Amino acid sequence: MTIREFKMPDVGEGLTEAEILKWYVQPGDTVTDGQVVCEVETAKAAVELPIPFDGVVHALLFEEGTTVDVGQVIISVQTGDAGAGAPVQTAAAPVAEAAAAAAPAAPAEEPVAEARQPVLVGYGVSTASTKRRPRKATAATAAQNGTAAPAAPAAPAAPVLPAVPAQPTGERPLAKPPVRKLAKDLGIDLASVVPTGDGGVVTREDVHAAAAAAIAPQAVPAVAAPVAAQAQAQAPVAEAAVTETSARETRIPVKGVRKVTAQAMVGSAFTAPHVTEFITLDVTRTMKLVQELKDDPDLAGLRINPLLLIAKAVLVAIRRNPDVNASWDEAAQEIVLKHYVNLGIAAATPRGLIVPNIKDAHAKTLGELSESLSSLVATARDGKTSPADMQNGTITITNVGVFGVDTGTPILNPGESAILAVGAIKLQPWVHKGKVKPRQVTTLALSFDHRLIDGELGSKFLADIAAVLEHPRRLITWS
Repeated sequence: MTIREFKMPDVGEGLTEAEILKWYVQPGDTVTDGQVVCEVETAKAAVELPIPFDGVVHALLFEEGTTVDVGQVIISVQTGDAGAGAPVQTAAAPVAEAAAAAAPAAPAEEPVAEARQPVLVGYGVSTASTKRRPRKATAATAAQNGTAAPAAPAAPAAPVLPAVPAQPTGERPLAKPPVRKLAKDLGIDLASVVPTGDGGVVTREDVHAAAAAAIAPQAVPAVAAPVAAQAQAQAPVAEAAVTETSARETRIPVKGVRKVTAQAMVGSAFTAPHVTEFITLDVTRTMKLVQELKDDPDLAGLRINPLLLIAKAVLVAIRRNPDVNASWDEAAQEIVLKHYVNLGIAAATPRGLIVPNIKDAHAKTLGELSESLSSLVATARDGKTSPADMQNGTITITNVGVFGVDTGTPILNPGESAILAVGAIKLQPWVHKGKVKPRQVTTLALSFDHRLIDGELGSKFLADIAAVLEHPRRLITWS
């Protein structure tokens, strides 16, 4: 019998870490080649990971909610392969320090690949990608020390992590200021906390474990405090691993989609010089066309809404102003004109804001565009958008009107030239044919990269979008 290890693959073409959302197996379960064993969330999407071999689960090395670096072993499986001593399809090399620490326990060391090689999902990290941030979970510390500790509290025969000696009497406990504040807020004496961090440093998890042990109804053996106290605390402090709450404020770790969104927005705002222009227009005719298309038997079963016609108007305006569909290549000092349109649609999901795009939207009919929009939104809301669906966008639409907002100043999606914000469509007094009448009115806001698009081009592009929505017959005459 052989213990084979499965490492966290690069599920997003260059991503360096992923959070384990859910385990579908437990130690002792039988797994088969291709069976999904867990769901992980990267900075871009949630992805299910299949195991690439048969066997019986030996250990889960990380708990749910733990962020794991690409290349680290997340699960070990006992197989019947006599000659298979090394993990398969896990070309991602482990981090240098983890490999050194695990060397005594490893039966054989996997040779380091010279280049990124295909793994189960995506590609392994390159040999240069050995810089890793410190682990933030007890289970991760166990993995780096060569100890396989099953993540699930109910796992049979789960090995208990050896307790790190408590701080010697009289010495000031080692802890960062935020950890000291957390201990103070929870009423925990740091001198009584068993540290699990490198060099005997007390971590946030240690403080939470100590707080959980203090309120646990049953006695917990001191030797099992780092793991058992956390397991027993799951019911009373289920949110402790996610948030830190004091009497006046709550701290939520920045990770996953929120983390990559923050990085992208900061990078975009301080890289591309933004200009935003606004236009208010009468879209009564477009709203009437939406209703007519809904009643058209040829479009039965398709989702027809104002966003569909707005997307079509953007595509028509791009055709009339092709220079807006471009990107800035800083390294080559070139402007790259795109002869295709991958139309991004900003989508609010339970995990945060993502911007998947419709590939080659310029070549789609109205019906095909409707199907693509419906599929894109449904996939995003289910959290199943793949990294590929969010790459290589050219121009984006964000519909803030669904929240009752009139307009905004949207920030460019990195690498794109423009983003159109669509405000709420409201019945307002409007001068129509010389008389004030109630009309359907909205406001559009266009932000664009001023390195690529000057004021004249940006203004013409926005005006053309408005012209199509005011007189939707231009969808035909300008196409």
